[in-house]
Amino acid sequence: MEGMLGFLVFLLAYTLSALKVIKEYEKIVVFTLGRADGVKGPGLQFVWPIFQQSKKVDLRIMTMPIPMQEIITKDNVSVKTAAVCFFQVDDAFKAVTKIEDPLAATMQIAQTTLRSILGQHELDELLTERDAINAKLSAIIDRQTEGWGIKVSAVEVKDVEIPVSMQRAMAKQAEAERERRAKIVAAEGEHQAAEKLAQAAEVISGTPGAMQLRQLQTMVEVSAEKNSTLIFPIPIEFMDLAKGASKLLKRQEEAQAGETIKIKEKAAELDKA
Repeated sequence: MEGMLGFLVFLLAYTLSALKVIKEYEKIVVFTLGRADGVKGPGLQFVWPIFQQSKKVDLRIMTMPIPMQEIITKDNVSVKTAAVCFFQVDDAFKAVTKIEDPLAATMQIAQTTLRSILGQHELDELLTERDAINAKLSAIIDRQTEGWGIKVSAVEVKDVEIPVSMQRAMAKQAEAERERRAKIVAAEGEHQAAEKLAQAAEVISGTPGAMQLRQLQTMVEVSAEKNSTLIFPIPIEFMDLAKGASKLLKRQEEAQAGETIKIKEKAAELDKA
C-alpha cells in the first residue's frame, strides 16, 4: 500500500514537472531523446523530463543596433556610419536547429552587408537616397538569414559622419548653388519686368494723354515725400516742336546767307562794269 502511494506521489510530481506554460509571443522546440520532435505553444504544454528537452524561442521583433562602421564610398570618401536592424524569429524550428546563435549571426551579416552595400554608392547617394539604400540592405540581409528562420523587417542607416574637410567643401557647394538660384530668380524677375514695361509702353503710346497723366501722378508721388527737388516735366511734343523750329530757323539763316552772297556777287559785277 505504501509503495503504491509512493508511486502515485512520484507520478504526480513527474506530471507537474512536465507542465510548461508558454506565453503568446513564445514557442518551444521539443527534443525527444535528442531528436527534434516539433514546435509547441503557446499555452499549457507537456515536456516530459528525462525523455524530452525543450528550447524556448522569443517571436517578438528585436532591435539590434549596428555599431559605427568606417566605410570608403564609391567616390573614395571615408565616412563612418551606424545603423539599426529590426528582425524576428519567423521559424522557431530553423532558428534552433540550423544555427547556434541567431542574434550573433544576424549581427555579423548586418555589419558585413552594411560595409559592402554602402561602399557601392557615392557620398551624395548616401545622403539623398537613404530610403532606397535602407530597402536594399533589408532585402539582402533578409535573403541571407531566411535559411535560419530569421525575418529581417527593416534596416535603417541612422548616422553618417563626414570628414570636416568634406563638410567645408559641401558647404561651399551649397552656397554656390544658392547663389546660382538667386541669380536665376533675379534674371527671371528682370525679364518679366521688361515684358510688363514693354506692354505698358504700348498701352501708353496708343492712348492720347496717357503720358501726361502718368507724369502728373509721378509729380504727386514725389511731392508727397517732402523733397526739396522740383521736377518740371516737358512733354515730348514740345521737344519735337523745338526740333522743328530749330530746323526752320537754320533753313532761314541758310536762305538769308544765300541771298547775301547773291547781292554781293551782283555788286561786284556792277563795279566791274
